[in-house]
Formats: sequence, C-alpha cells, structure tokens
Amino acid sequence: MKTLRALFGIVFIVAVIWGTWLFVPPYFNNYKLQDVISDEARTNTYTPKSENDMRETIYKKAQDMDIPLTREQIQVQRRGNSVIINVDYVVHLEVPGYPFDLKFHDSSENKAY
Repeated sequence: MKTLRALFGIVFIVAVIWGTWLFVPPYFNNYKLQDVISDEARTNTYTPKSENDMRETIYKKAQDMDIPLTREQIQVQRRGNSVIINVDYVVHLEVPGYPFDLKFHDSSENKAY
C-alpha cells in the first residue's frame, strides 16, 4: 500500500511539473506581449509613427517571443490624439487525450492630453 501511495505521489508531482512546463510559457509570453503593446501605444501617441509601422514592430517582437501571431490579428487605430491597439490570438497546446487552446486578448489605449 505504501508503494502504491508513493507511486501516485510521484505521478502527481511529475504531472504538476509537466503541466507547469506546458502552461506557464504561453502566459509569460502573453505578459511580455502586453508590455510591448502598452509601451507601443504610450510611446507612439506623441510621435507620427504610422499604424502599419506600429503593427510591424509588435509583429516582430511577437515573432521573437515565438507567439503565433499574424499581422492581421494586430489592430492599430489612431483616433485624434489617441492610439488604440488590440491583439487576439490563440496558442494551441497538445495535451495527451485533450488538445487545448489558450485564447488571449491584449489591448492598450493611450490618450494625449
């Protein structure tokens, strides 16, 4: 009985480590992407940088972080004195027996005063 309990304990610990290894990187990369988006909106509210240039900057940084993002998923708008950036993407994870999709929506808006 003690051997069986120890075996279940080891399996549980391995499952937790494996799940952490699988799920933490997409959330951490999303956190870094949100920082990039906020910085891009904040910085370029006061510059004449075009919407396409901002989109390209975000796209390149997302590619550097291995985020599965296309240029079409990055929406950048200038409205008067504000910059609005919205990004929607999905990260597919292969969990044995149950494929899993993590859906992320990041956005930032900055207004010049």
